[in-house]
Amino acid sequence: MDVRRRQAKIPQSVKIAAGETPMKPHNPKASDALPLPLNLTNGLFFTMFFSVMYFLLIRWREKIRNSTPLHVVTLSELAALVSLLASIIYLLGFFGIDFVQSVIYGSNEDAWDVEEEEEEEENEKFIIEEDSRMGASPATTLGCAVPLVPMIPQQPTKVPVTEKPGPLITPLSTEEDEQIVNSVVEGKVPSYSLESKLGDCKRAASIRREALQRITGKSLEGLPLEGFDYESILGQCCEMPVGYVQIPVGIAGPLLLNGTEFMVPMATTEGCLVASTNRGCKAIYASGGATGTLLKDGMTRAPVVRFETAKRAAELKFYLENPGNYETLSVVFNKSSRFAKLQRIQCAIAGKNLYIRFNCSTGDAMGMNMVSKGVQNVLDYLGNDFPDMDVIGISGNFCSDKKPASVNWIEGRGKSVVCEAIIKEEIVTKVLKTNVAALVELNMLKNLTGSAIAGALGGFNAHASNIVSAVYIATGQDPAQNIESSHCITMMEAVNNGKDLHISVTMPSIEVGTVGGGTQLSSQSACLNLLGVKGASKESAGANARLLATVVAGSVLAGELSLMSAIAAGQLVKSHMKYNRSSKDITKISS
Repeated sequence: MDVRRRQAKIPQSVKIAAGETPMKPHNPKASDALPLPLNLTNGLFFTMFFSVMYFLLIRWREKIRNSTPLHVVTLSELAALVSLLASIIYLLGFFGIDFVQSVIYGSNEDAWDVEEEEEEEENEKFIIEEDSRMGASPATTLGCAVPLVPMIPQQPTKVPVTEKPGPLITPLSTEEDEQIVNSVVEGKVPSYSLESKLGDCKRAASIRREALQRITGKSLEGLPLEGFDYESILGQCCEMPVGYVQIPVGIAGPLLLNGTEFMVPMATTEGCLVASTNRGCKAIYASGGATGTLLKDGMTRAPVVRFETAKRAAELKFYLENPGNYETLSVVFNKSSRFAKLQRIQCAIAGKNLYIRFNCSTGDAMGMNMVSKGVQNVLDYLGNDFPDMDVIGISGNFCSDKKPASVNWIEGRGKSVVCEAIIKEEIVTKVLKTNVAALVELNMLKNLTGSAIAGALGGFNAHASNIVSAVYIATGQDPAQNIESSHCITMMEAVNNGKDLHISVTMPSIEVGTVGGGTQLSSQSACLNLLGVKGASKESAGANARLLATVVAGSVLAGELSLMSAIAAGQLVKSHMKYNRSSKDITKISS
């Protein structure tokens, strides 16, 4: 391989071997096309190439948005194309000629290139090409009297390029993908049908993502696409995916609950939340642990039906509430699933409209789909004896799902759990940095009296929804059900002659499952496995879901204990200023 080096000026004392006249062949260079120095020539054409290319990309993007044919060009675009072609020819010629020269002259190990340049302070300068396979130095080969001083190769001039945002048009892997993207942009192919047409969920998400960027003109850079199993969400978790959102998962624990230690996964972006819950777990652990008790287990669905008269609606109400008909209705309802077991039917009338609230156990599933199928079976059966019944909706909001409602607060929905612990006086002082009397007074005035003044519905607590949401997201639950699942009343009182603190949380409507929905995704499944409740219980149907609900209540107990202590000790603002504020310069980020 030949290496070209530009040597320093040769002093006059350097002598050429007697009788030898150095050859000075002039090898063609691409820069000879312009009467400019090499650096300026390169800078000119590099700048022309990138500027024109950027201009054309902008113009082509606008045409794609406006559905303008790409072959229709304006005068400025024509000039830009000519300039682009000229710069490409020059750059290919410049690098191409150098490559050909290296091949041709590299075949002759004794060949040396000498180039003479006219300059004001030097008479001649030699350019020496040295074959890497020859061990002789340039000075010896040329017969010089003194050795030549090696010089560092001249670095090409860097052309400053203005930083631009990432391109909205992402290069696709195949021409076929590009055609599909264009079809989606033009509305010829529905975005929702890509998975079924392509048979590749990852490819469908990539194409949909690119089409979305071109349609909206907004970049999705920063929203991850790689590293996710899109097959796992097809038909059950999310439609028309274009990526996924990353949420950090922290661990609070160990939580000592019913004699068992649990490490609780919490997915959140709120600083201090995991640390605070972890402190509550520490206080509970040091005091001997907490005790959780399951009170009820039943999911609900309440359709609304209408009759011609209120009397007929009342007749159906009496029929459903008659104990003699319960067994028959249970058989019809339970056909929907081997895990569905009808427990209770509760009715409410509004004029000639009847709301029927079915309550049933659902095994380890959260159970909304299961109970809905059972309700549909019963409605079809009732249509035989009540043909004038008009089913308005499978859900009449008497359930009540994903909305704050007194019926859930009073009757319960999902799992109803109470969790309690006695925190020793020294733990309150050393770990929680407060005292029992202060906590009891604060709970009375804040969680009870303050919530009553605010007209709270199931919100007699400090921040139960914080912990519920974090655990729900980490374990694949429905985050929207945080609304009723966070119904909680926190109670505190001094015990053992006022030395120790008894704290409890009562949560009547925790809606969780360990099978179905988001629980089967790999990340959420790993968090369930950490708690020991992954999948369906093999010993007892519904045991894993009930245990998960108890862990949620125990985690809320820890969170309530720690936050209330921080407020009582005046540490809330200080801790959030330290752990819940970004250290980044927001002005630089926005710019």
